[in-house]
Amino acid sequence: MSWVGQSVPRFEDGRLMSGQGQYIADLAPVPGIRQAAILRSPYAHARISGIDMSQALALPGVFGIVTGADLSTILAPFPVGVPIPMKYFPLAIDRVRYVGEPVAVIVAESRYLAEDAADLIRVNYQPLPVAMDVEASVQGGSTWIHDDVADNLANHRTFRYGDPEEALKSSDLIVEERFFYPRNTGIPIETYGVIAHYDQSLGDYTVWANFHGPFTLHSVMAHALKVTTQKLRIKTPTDIGGSFGVKSAVYPYMVLMAATSRLLGIPVKWVEDRLEHMKASSSASSRISYLTAGFSSDGRLRALKLRQYDDVGAYIRAPEPATLYRVHGNLTGAYDVANVSLENFAVLTNRVPTGLVRGYGGPQLYFPLERMMDIAARKLGLDPADIRRKNLIRPDQFPYRTASGGLYDSGNYQQVLETALNEAKYEQFRSQAAGGKGPMRYGIGMAAVVEPSGSNMGYVTVAYTPEERARQLPKSGAVSAATVAVDALGGITVQIDSAPEGQGHETVVRQIVADVLTVPPETIRVIAEMDTATTAWTISSGSYSSRFAAAGASAVHTAAVQVRDKLLALAANHLHTDVKTLRFEQGRVFHGDEASSWTVKRLAGLTHWHPAGLPTGTTPGVYETSYFSLPNMEPPTATDLVNSSATYGFLVDVAKVAVNVETGEIEILDYVTVHDAGNLLNPLLADGQIQGGLAFGIGSALYETLHYDEDGQLLTGSLMDYLVPTVSEMPHSLTIRHHHTPAPGVPLGAKGLGEGNVMSAGAAIANAVSDALGTEVLALPLSLRAVSDITGKGGGQR
Repeated sequence: MSWVGQSVPRFEDGRLMSGQGQYIADLAPVPGIRQAAILRSPYAHARISGIDMSQALALPGVFGIVTGADLSTILAPFPVGVPIPMKYFPLAIDRVRYVGEPVAVIVAESRYLAEDAADLIRVNYQPLPVAMDVEASVQGGSTWIHDDVADNLANHRTFRYGDPEEALKSSDLIVEERFFYPRNTGIPIETYGVIAHYDQSLGDYTVWANFHGPFTLHSVMAHALKVTTQKLRIKTPTDIGGSFGVKSAVYPYMVLMAATSRLLGIPVKWVEDRLEHMKASSSASSRISYLTAGFSSDGRLRALKLRQYDDVGAYIRAPEPATLYRVHGNLTGAYDVANVSLENFAVLTNRVPTGLVRGYGGPQLYFPLERMMDIAARKLGLDPADIRRKNLIRPDQFPYRTASGGLYDSGNYQQVLETALNEAKYEQFRSQAAGGKGPMRYGIGMAAVVEPSGSNMGYVTVAYTPEERARQLPKSGAVSAATVAVDALGGITVQIDSAPEGQGHETVVRQIVADVLTVPPETIRVIAEMDTATTAWTISSGSYSSRFAAAGASAVHTAAVQVRDKLLALAANHLHTDVKTLRFEQGRVFHGDEASSWTVKRLAGLTHWHPAGLPTGTTPGVYETSYFSLPNMEPPTATDLVNSSATYGFLVDVAKVAVNVETGEIEILDYVTVHDAGNLLNPLLADGQIQGGLAFGIGSALYETLHYDEDGQLLTGSLMDYLVPTVSEMPHSLTIRHHHTPAPGVPLGAKGLGEGNVMSAGAAIANAVSDALGTEVLALPLSLRAVSDITGKGGGQR
């Protein structure tokens, strides 16, 4: 029996369901920890002319207060991912730039005292004009948020592939539209948490945090702390209570608490509350997209012209502008088109800085791209399914190089599309559900999405021009590390570098190693917590970009194979035979047809108890580490071509909706999603990821938006206002199906699938609503008010 590919229930659930999880709030790793609270700005943009801390410092139990002026004596600004003169510190120094920006850290005996002290601090603010409109900023119509960043333009790049101008000129139909994707966030159950301790004798920082990477940010933090990287030790807890990407942005608070610990001479702990998280943690970039597409009269897509404006908030915080460039290699989606023009703008506004949120870059791209396909189909008198059939990349074209440099590794997009249409009874619904009775309207829509996984670390350097990149060291690759060890009594331990936050990595690791060493999964111990001082890791380590299935699992597999090969070599030496005559079964090594065997325990024991008897060249112990590098991960070329991800899955979603034109309410009647993510390591967990991704996508399609007023005040700063879908809002019926086209170059043939439905759901639902209403949806979310405005009824509620 092979464990990989089986729906094994999660081993993690035993401790989590019995209250034995170990989260950051549970930890007290050093004695004498004091509690921190953060004083935050109530203004979106203002100068700080003075801070009076006297009353707060006089409060019994307060150990100290740290301000931006204090931090500036020991910190450097954070490095940013674009060449602009912007200084970003974890505390405001003389100017605040968004509501919720940290102004001071108060450390006290308890969190209660720290919060009370924060209320006693008096800050003199001098309000300044705010910049909230990205297009107005680029056109020179807004105040500058940073004195040296003209027109708030953090990044601007243009790209041209093929001959888009000529292709558009010769097209029979031109589709031009403006689309808007909203700013939203992840809402994990657990908020940010940090514990920091500065060892004054060594000058070392140790920081515990629910951070999950990317670990490129380790060097960003070390730079800000003005230390070499070995002086900053980062440790993650055993369990992280969800993230959906946003906890990658906990790192400024890690530096803030580390510096506070140094300045005050005590270890400090800070756990964010929900209102802080909503207001000041991180969010996805909202995007305005101007899309022009040229089609032939029979529906063939000939050219794409795309202009994108991302609102990145008050600071362009690493790893941004990742959202603009993560999907650069798959700009054209699932369609065979060679002529592409792209213009990117990353624009600063007086909002909270953006970061990685589940699917980052994908939903912002696919909402306009897939809406455009439906708009073109209607204008040409074609069925939306037929226009996709005409343009999907054919099976015989794989591996397929996109216009912008992506290398799609494998797939059969037509099969996936037809399975989705059949499962949804697409033709039957279209013929029966046209129109509607009374206030109800019915529609069906689809989205076809290429899902990237395993990001190439070089993709974000496309934000630089080729000339700027030529002056830097090249960046590329997607490497993951894992260690498999067998102790003196045969116990197997695996250490991974993925810092999971609820995906079930520990279970899949057990399945992989159990297959290689032919032992029961429950006998294997997995260490998932990261420690940069002891864990094997790389700068691309972490849990993001759906990289575990391709990268993390491959590192585990290759490390386990190295262990197996060492044990087989030992057995061959003692049996005086060739390795090829041996086989692993049930945790034992057998020789040919002989009944006698050697257990893993006995073979490993030889390396521990009797190293003098080992063959020449064999090292004592069984402790194998693998650094697995995903294939085809080259730096961007001089012509801005980049394979921005290692593997590319594919999915098609079909949504059926009922829209009440009187109230604006949208009901998802039925939802079909069909995936090709290569070989599934654990179908049960895969379907769980799909369900979670779909819920996330439905949220951004129908409910979720971080809405600000003209003064930069957040109006949806609590879960009373920021609506997230619950079980009641999920589709009445959900069908999940799979195709399996293995990923070449990946040992287990697996691709990521945790983000695809985040990328597809908004487009599929918007297409279904457009079909129902007979009008074009150009913005998300489709709230009650938005639908009522579309139908002309008005009066809907946000």
